[in-house]
Amino acid sequence: MAGISQDWEPVVIRKKAPTAAARKDEKAVNAARRAGAEIETIRKSNAGTNKPASSGTTLNTRKLDEDTENLAHEKVPTELKKAIMQARMDKKLTQSQLAQIINEKPQIIQEYESGKAIPNQQIISKLERALGTKLCGKK
Repeated sequence: MAGISQDWEPVVIRKKAPTAAARKDEKAVNAARRAGAEIETIRKSNAGTNKPASSGTTLNTRKLDEDTENLAHEKVPTELKKAIMQARMDKKLTQSQLAQIINEKPQIIQEYESGKAIPNQQIISKLERALGTKLCGKK
């Protein structure tokens, strides 16, 4: 029992410093006032208002509201989609096989044949080469 001794060193546990949000908290500000600490208050220019930071957007919004032009993407013409379908059927190819030949996704062939695709001259020329025909309605 003679070799046993106790360690009575003090252990100090400190709280973390308050975060930025905690320093702005009303309780923390009041506690700092009571303690006599210096407090700085700054009013932000647009604080508490529902205004955008830049008023330049209202001009763009007005222009967009006044713009009545009907904008739509160009679609594949009916003649072109029928020509692609007919040439593909004549060669006895599926949409997937044709897509593989021209190194495109099958979805692209499907969109061209359904008329939903935006015409792309490169894809049309690939289709012409793969199908061996001149597709009417070519752009």
